[in-house]
Amino acid sequence: MAAASSEPAPRLRRIGVMGAGAVGSFYGAMLARAGHEVTLVGRPAHVQAIQRDGLKLEMGRTTHTVVLQASSDPAALRGAELVLCCVKSGDSEAAARQMAPHVDAATWVMSLQNGVDNAETLARHLACRVIATVVYVAVALGGPGVVRHFGRGDLAVGAMPGGTQSSVPEWPTLQALVDLFAGAQVPVRIVPDVAVELWTKLLVNCAYNAISALAQMPYARLAAQPQIVEVQERVVQEVIAVAAASGVTLPPQASREAVAKIALAMPQQLSSTAQDMARRKPSEIDHLNGFVARRGHALGVATPVNQALHALVKLVESGYA
Repeated sequence: MAAASSEPAPRLRRIGVMGAGAVGSFYGAMLARAGHEVTLVGRPAHVQAIQRDGLKLEMGRTTHTVVLQASSDPAALRGAELVLCCVKSGDSEAAARQMAPHVDAATWVMSLQNGVDNAETLARHLACRVIATVVYVAVALGGPGVVRHFGRGDLAVGAMPGGTQSSVPEWPTLQALVDLFAGAQVPVRIVPDVAVELWTKLLVNCAYNAISALAQMPYARLAAQPQIVEVQERVVQEVIAVAAASGVTLPPQASREAVAKIALAMPQQLSSTAQDMARRKPSEIDHLNGFVARRGHALGVATPVNQALHALVKLVESGYA
């Protein structure tokens, strides 16, 4: 990617977060602690707790009280130069339609979501530039107004080859994002092909999320079971094959290492799917193992293990009231 461009760097003074769950609340809090004007858009109970007591950010053994704006109305995003979209993948289209009246061509939207096609979904409905972002953080909500950080927090951004104009950021934008988050103690890497990063993150999620959810066990417990590691290896093989059929090359050894490293970096982390299952809430499994199974079927690639994990999680979810 060239270091020079005619595109001006965006002015990032006011920041909005659409879908302020655990991920959105964490990054919103980090930016607010660095002195930025941040507005969270989230569910009423979470918003009311933040309005009353501030956002409680638990990191290690320290709890930080972060004062920022919070609302349940997407109209609160009006005037933001940067919006972090952190809704679940299944809500991307609805969130884009809700944001559309309140953002303009000068706004930048970062898709901080699981899955590989959310930025494209957002870009279809928004008249502004959308930046695909890969998120590596272990967080969970500890209740309304409380977010718990367990590890990491780094991001990766870059161009999506073959993307629309609205999804291809240029160098000044990416560097401005690096500088913005660096000031908030959040490392951001610029990568030449964000599609590879997105598929690698999908691969890791497919290897852990459903199994952690069905067992209600953290990553280290999964990695300690040879039979589970074997299942994860088959998941990895299937995702690599589907990615290849989709035009994305994932190096096998690097992919396996990425799966192994997660258990070391986040040993006590329950997957987001496990957290949803514990709360009897619908998960993003349709956009993880389910996505791989659907894409594999469409491309003629067999994905029996991903299909089975998807079906088992959906079976559990079918029993929710």
